[in-house]
Amino acid sequence: MRIDGHWVHDFNPYAIPFPAGWPLGGIRWYGIAYLLGFLWVRWMFSIYARRGRLPLTVQQMDSLLFHGIAGVLIGGRLGYVFLYEFGNFLRDPLEIFCIWHGGMASHGGFLGVAIALWLWSQKQSISLAILGDALVSAVPMGFFLGRIANFINGELYGRATTAPWGIIFPHANGLLLPRHPSQLYEAILEGLVLLCLVQWKFWRGKEGRPGQLVGYFFIAYSLLRCLGEIFREPDAPMIFFLSRGQFYSLFLLFAGLILYHCKRLRGGGL
Repeated sequence: MRIDGHWVHDFNPYAIPFPAGWPLGGIRWYGIAYLLGFLWVRWMFSIYARRGRLPLTVQQMDSLLFHGIAGVLIGGRLGYVFLYEFGNFLRDPLEIFCIWHGGMASHGGFLGVAIALWLWSQKQSISLAILGDALVSAVPMGFFLGRIANFINGELYGRATTAPWGIIFPHANGLLLPRHPSQLYEAILEGLVLLCLVQWKFWRGKEGRPGQLVGYFFIAYSLLRCLGEIFREPDAPMIFFLSRGQFYSLFLLFAGLILYHCKRLRGGGL
């Protein structure tokens, strides 16, 4: 369907719809995107291990992936509730467990994964910096898949535009206006562009400086996220003149600059 030459978004968010009356409604593309992202990371880890870039056994990789998944899901959910929907949480604290209502925050996911990775590395006596470099070199594919799922869901849509490629999202505040497909912009920036950058840095990385790639990743992600957010309709009240995504990315940017600078000066691992 088209209105004034602009395509009207009509994707079904369910890849496999369940019969009427079944719980959850079906298997969502969003869930499949997460699954594929996790499988991608596991596959990349196996490549790194075979090429001597990641000193892990098969059992350790599976264990690490399990901890990473827990960190993403718990951190992402808590981040969304506390960073974007804190008012709703105060009114109904049990909403934090209603994951079927949707809501994940990448910044919360970063923190959750960092904690899970630190706990796992302490238990296994393996360098956290080496693990971090390997992880950040692979995760942008997950961002790409997640943003594609956002587009299929018709959520996190862009600002109104007169561009000929603008798309009408019927659920966008009830206004049938053509909007930037900002989900696709972010899929390219945070996903494909970032993946190319960190993969290039990972395979040409200098020995003796583990952890530097993590700082580079934080810097690149923050800048690309801020760029993509320019075209995105704010999904929460802005902070000063910045969207929530831009504001929270500033903290990640500062952390990345400090980490990258320290690792560049001193080298070594954690």
